[in-house]
Amino acid sequence: MDFSKVKLIATDMDGTLLNSKHEISDAFFELFNQLKSHNILFVAASGRPYYSMIDKLSKIKDEIIIVSENGGLGIKKGQQFLSNPIDGDHFVEICNIIVDIKDSHAVFCAKNQAYVISDSKTLLELLKEYYPKYNVVSNPLEIKEPIYKVALFHEESSERYIYPFVKHIEDRYKVKVSANHWVDISENKANKGHAIAFIQDTYNITPEETMVFGDYNNDIEMLKLAKFSFAMQNAHPDVKAVANFETKSNDEHGVEVIIKKVIEVKENALSTL
Repeated sequence: MDFSKVKLIATDMDGTLLNSKHEISDAFFELFNQLKSHNILFVAASGRPYYSMIDKLSKIKDEIIIVSENGGLGIKKGQQFLSNPIDGDHFVEICNIIVDIKDSHAVFCAKNQAYVISDSKTLLELLKEYYPKYNVVSNPLEIKEPIYKVALFHEESSERYIYPFVKHIEDRYKVKVSANHWVDISENKANKGHAIAFIQDTYNITPEETMVFGDYNNDIEMLKLAKFSFAMQNAHPDVKAVANFETKSNDEHGVEVIIKKVIEVKENALSTL
């Protein structure tokens, strides 16, 4: 593969850049410094909220573009450049649909905090990792700030026990099985593909100059926008079907393996000048 023209690298976080312990390797940060020297734009695109992402990426948060909430929110150097919250009437409709889904626990995701109405011990434990800033409310319709995403949690399988009850609204909303335990609902424009397309247009970067990494269904739209689209070895079958290539698993540093090859190609090209 000829990586010499790569100008933009975008990666998902959980199951992709992060290992199974939700950690980013020291090797990645070393490689990032080399990417900078070759003027390669780096985008972290996640279903996580912004404040959770910058906790993981604090060392480089002002040097990258952060796309949070599956594309609902885009921030660069602390400045918001993209915002697609759920419309008020749509939020009411979504709440009415999800209220009767058995054993489903909802997380309502705002810019700087989340809201929950559940007392699930499993969910509240998970919130420490994914949504560390949250408030418990009795009724989601009491929330006064914009909500970017409704994340539905099931302790066994979101794909089996939640998705069948919300798939009928896919023609109007973005409904994504984003992990084994999660289904995310947002406005149609609030997806990673829309955010990456916006960034490509802003910086005049083509799909042929774009590299993307992902592992779950909320990554599919952005994978389709890159010539160098990589599914992780641990990816969902739907993601592997869309991606043009495959790399090693997140626990085997699959993202770093490919980035290292990009840097080698870039440096070899410079040495021949």
